[in-house]
Parts: sequence; structure tokens; C-alpha cells
Amino acid sequence: MIESPVRRAASLAAFAAVCTIAAAGQTLPQRAADTNLADRIAAILTPPNVARDHWGIQVTTLEGITLYSLNAAQLFQPASNAKLFTTAAALALLGPNQRFTTRIQYDADGDKDTIEGDVVIVGDGDGSFNDSQSDRSSSHAEDDTHREPLPLRRLAEFANDIAASGIKHIKGNILGDDTAFPWEPYPSDWAHDDLLWGYGAPISALSVNDNQLQLTVTPGRSETDRPAVHWQDAMPPYYTLDATALQTGPSGSGPHIQIDRELGSKTIRVYGSIAIDAPADTQQIAIADPAEFAAVAFKSLLQARGIAVDGTASARHRSLTQAASFLTESMRPLPDLPNAISVADSSFLTGIVDCYNVCPKMFQHTSPTVQQDILATNKMSSNIHAELLLRHLGKQYGDCSQPAFTVTTSCAAEGARVIRQFLINAGIDGTQFVFFDGSGLSAHDLVTPQATAQLLSFAAHDPKTAEPQPWFAAWKASLPVGGVDGTLASRFSTPPLKNHIFAKTGTLGEARALSGYLVAASGRTIIFSIFVANHLPGTTEDREAMDEIVAAIQSTQ
Repeated sequence: MIESPVRRAASLAAFAAVCTIAAAGQTLPQRAADTNLADRIAAILTPPNVARDHWGIQVTTLEGITLYSLNAAQLFQPASNAKLFTTAAALALLGPNQRFTTRIQYDADGDKDTIEGDVVIVGDGDGSFNDSQSDRSSSHAEDDTHREPLPLRRLAEFANDIAASGIKHIKGNILGDDTAFPWEPYPSDWAHDDLLWGYGAPISALSVNDNQLQLTVTPGRSETDRPAVHWQDAMPPYYTLDATALQTGPSGSGPHIQIDRELGSKTIRVYGSIAIDAPADTQQIAIADPAEFAAVAFKSLLQARGIAVDGTASARHRSLTQAASFLTESMRPLPDLPNAISVADSSFLTGIVDCYNVCPKMFQHTSPTVQQDILATNKMSSNIHAELLLRHLGKQYGDCSQPAFTVTTSCAAEGARVIRQFLINAGIDGTQFVFFDGSGLSAHDLVTPQATAQLLSFAAHDPKTAEPQPWFAAWKASLPVGGVDGTLASRFSTPPLKNHIFAKTGTLGEARALSGYLVAASGRTIIFSIFVANHLPGTTEDREAMDEIVAAIQSTQ
């Protein structure tokens, strides 16, 4: 909700006056209503169970005028609030209409039914190549004979294409090629115990099903029967399951299931117990090497269609060769970075690969637009989508070398470099943030509430034009809505907060964050950024206090 011209004019006058104060590191004198807000927040943070936590809060107008501030210039772990920075830069610099293409290619000679060489699945960083149930955009006719489960739908369409072309025999290998980006599966300081799970899946330019597999544990029919452990229907063999230490427990004993995998191993160990009357327990398990899995799955799909494959299924990666550290590389200035790409320019970025000389046989699948991808990224807080956007930024604007180059630079570091320059160009102090990834899963990420609020203000109110950025509407629409959708579907579920909060959540270990826009009782839109660090593990008091603070802001402003 944008403020009225009268209120905006008054706010702009106040903003001019605050610039001098802000430059000196001060905040505006608080009005009576703001003092009331300060008192209410102080009361919320007084109980010992939240007072011992570390809090940072910034509340401003759309124009960036401070209404309330607490430790706002101190650094906090942003968790998934980091996605605010990644997606804003991606919309501005990649453009809302850019797409990416995954393709199958092989050398073809006439109308032969045999492929003499390799068949290669070439990824281009399409995070949507996961065939989710919500993605029904395929242009391929559905084959009633081969109804694959949705996680393999796109690969199945490629297999249908090859079968329809008359191929009966492949003498070479099936390769999953993710060399569009260097192989950097895990950003710096992703925790070891996150890497087993779907949200900590490795990052690859060739991604399938968000690089995760669904594992389900179902209790036995009696306490002497072993529980059933299985992958989602028709998924190809990739991991070996060891459930020898898993038991069916007595009625009412609940689920007590543990899952682990040693790094470098393809054995998933499932142990513990699940009660005979417990519902099935389902977990998302990370795929260790997504490009390799894509090749394994594709080989299986080809064989299911009667196509013989002589070779093996494996991955083709590209290694880093640059010696500079991530921090050194990401801190380098990028003086020629534009402020944004025009929407008109981005409309031509289809992602489709053209071939003009000696061309392999090729089938292609084009992704949804960046704008659609960011909708999924922020609503559902997808780590892999954010990480791929970071790498696309590095590839398009940084020095992320292509496979033909001798020195291979980190696309992740170059992406962080692009985001850093984008934020500095937006007027945000470069000492108030540092990002080691695009998703916020790295414990090295740090940002201040003040910098977060400044980004929200920059998006909604271009300092040069006093109008929202061209990409603002799409970006705001990607934020979860209180009581309605995404990661806020179950929070702020009653009026006046329901449907009046547009914000990004964040949770990482003992850190939590919530930043975005809210429509206050006065009708004006307010920016808020709330961070908390060092709360006790397994507690929710800090989140409840955070929600109370949002309610206090809404009612007093």
C-alpha cells in the first residue's frame, strides 16, 4: 500500500531533515505515539525468557525515516532474510523475464536408431527443473503409457523425445553436465548436520526435484514386523538403505526415528523406532550429487522405454582453479554494475539455445521466468533457488569464467560480489552486511536491521524519483503474506494483522528474523526489521515476542 501524495510530501520534507541526523548516526526524536511504541516493545522484551536474548529492531516509514530503533546498527545472522537481498538483486539485474534452459544433446547421424556416443543432460541453473505438482506448463503431450511420478516428469519428457525419434540403442554413456557453474556444492559454513536434509542439498547447475528425495517410514503391522522404509514411488536406485536397527514400537510410543549419512557415502542409515499406531514419517533427503542423480534417473527412464544403454551414468563437473578466498573475491568493487536491467531488455532473454554450425541433436526445456522463480524462492524460502540466483548474478555480471577459460572463478563469490555492489549502489553502508551465500544458511552471513530496512525502503521508494523501483511490485508480491500463504500462513492469522503483513521469515539455529512491510492502523505502510540472536534451542518465546512486537507496531503507527 503506497502512501497518499499529501502524506508522502510531508514525509519527504521530514526525510530531508533526517539526512543530517542519520549521517551522524542518530535517530529522529520520537513522537508521543512512537514513545508509546518504545514502551510497549520494552514491556514485551522484559520477561527473562526473552530479555536474555539479543534483539535488533528497526522501524521506519517507506521513505526510510526512523520511527523506532534498538541495536539496529549491530550485526545479526539474517538466516533466510538473506533471500531479501538475493532476490531483490536478481529481479533488478537479471530482469523479471529471463529464463534458463535444460537440454539433452547427442551426436546424431541421419535416421539411425543407434546413438554411437554419449547422451548429455546439460544444466543451466534452472531451479524449477523439479517437476513439482504445481508446474503443469509442459508443452509436451502426456504419454499415458509412461506416467512417471512428478519428480521425474521433465526427464521423462526428454526420454519420450528420444524414444519418439526412433532411437533404440545408446552405445555411449549418460552424462549429467553441470559445468555452467563451477562445482561448489556447499557454501562456506553450512553446518554438517544440515547437509543430510533437503534444505541443505548441494548446489548444482543441473538440479532435479530441488535436489532432494522423499523418504517414508511406515510402521509394521505388529511389533515384531520391521517398519517399511521406501523412497517415493518409481525413483531410481541411488542410495543404499540400512534399516537393520529400526523397529516397530508399542502403541502410543510415538516416532523416535534417526537418519544419518556419512559425507561421501551413499548409504542412508535409518534407526530407532516408530509406534505401530503412528502415521507414516516422511523426510526430504538431500541428493549427494544432483548431476549424477539426473544421469542415473535418465538412464533408468530410457531403459523403461526399451532403449538399451551400454554405458554408465555419471556426472561432469568443473573444478575451481582460482586461489582467491571467497571473502577477498566477494569484496572486490564492481564499478560498472548497472542499477537495473530494463524490463524491455529482459523480455528477450528466453534461455533457448540456438545452434548455427555443427549442431548436435538437441531437446530443450525452458524454465519459468525469474519473476516466477522468485515467487517460489521467497514464499517457500527455497535455499536452492536462492543459491542458483546468486550464481546467475555472478555469471552474468561478475568474473565467473566459462568452461573454456583456464582459470575458473567462483560463481558464488562473484554473485556475492554483485549483490554487495548492488547494495552499495543503493546507498547501504558496506560495513553493515556480509554474505557468504544467497540463502542465509551460512553462519558466516551477517547483516544489520538498519541495512535490511534500508533495502526495503530502497525497493519501495527510489530516492531519486520518490517512486517504487520498477521491480518492487513483483518483489513485494513474492513475500509471504501474514495468515495467508508461504512461511507466514500460520502466523498473524486474525485481523487486523491477517493479510496486512508482507514479510520474509528466517530461522537458523538460535537466530530468527522477520522483515518486511505492514499496513498500520493509520492506513500507512510501515517498514520493520526484527532480528533475535542467542535464544535457547527448542524454544518459541522469541518468535511469540517477535509477533507481539509486530502487533505493537501495527496498532501504534
